[in-house]
Amino acid sequence: MLDLDPMLFNPAYSGFFDGTGRYGVVYRNQWASVSKPFQTISATAEISLMRSNRSMNGLNAGIWLTADREGSLSYGTTAAAAVLSYFQSLDDGGNNILSVAAEVGGGQVGFSTENIDMAEAGEQFDRTHAFYPTLGAGVAWFHQLNSELYTKIGISGRNLNEPDISYTGMDDARLLRRWNAYLRAEWRMAGGWSVMPVAGYQRQGSFSELVYGCDVRYYMRETSRDYLALSAGLLARHADALALNVAVLWHEWTFAFSYDANISQLASASHTIGAFELGVIYMIAKKDTRHRALPCPII
Repeated sequence: MLDLDPMLFNPAYSGFFDGTGRYGVVYRNQWASVSKPFQTISATAEISLMRSNRSMNGLNAGIWLTADREGSLSYGTTAAAAVLSYFQSLDDGGNNILSVAAEVGGGQVGFSTENIDMAEAGEQFDRTHAFYPTLGAGVAWFHQLNSELYTKIGISGRNLNEPDISYTGMDDARLLRRWNAYLRAEWRMAGGWSVMPVAGYQRQGSFSELVYGCDVRYYMRETSRDYLALSAGLLARHADALALNVAVLWHEWTFAFSYDANISQLASASHTIGAFELGVIYMIAKKDTRHRALPCPII
């Protein structure tokens, strides 16, 4: 689910929603057939600090938290950050909106020694956890070409300070900068249908990931009192996996499910079983919110 909770991908997407607050939880369970599952849970909360309906400008604050555990050693990362974003309309109609954001946070990496057999009796690790601070920033642009088409594009960087995550205290391991790029578009067609292509790219050191695909959404009801939309799509993580996504958007709620299957060399060991994700998003809508054919993401 590349953009179920977009603040996790780019802090500048904090505030890109049609209400006064947004809260979400996403759970992921991966590679259960290979070893002990790799599990990740994330939570986000966003509130509008200042918003002008007339000028489409505003200030937004958010926080996010992620925690993952992997393998028999319970190796994992717990991280959290606070985000402050500002968005500015570049025209009178609010069809071009620029958002910039800063992020400050921290985390810890570590493992458990309960399931480790030492080579020598009495041998111990000096440290099993490392704490680190992080800095991040992002920029995003929303453009609504007409009543049928909009695009949303953004770039961001995290771990800009490349913090030390060494267990030895010798400054011999650093968390490298991670760069993200993202593009989403929606093209509305007749009969309540829309096509939503998406692409995302991440790079950290010598490692990179390219994800691309398309969703199809059907808007069943679109009134201020009764809103229901269904969507489904297919994503490809280049040379690694294929993912099927389905979602239900009902009033202020979004319920989503995603399942991906390995197509890489790991498929022989995983039997193509990859990961599933469950996500729930709740948005506090404004009292005067009216759903439009292509709602601006921050009205």
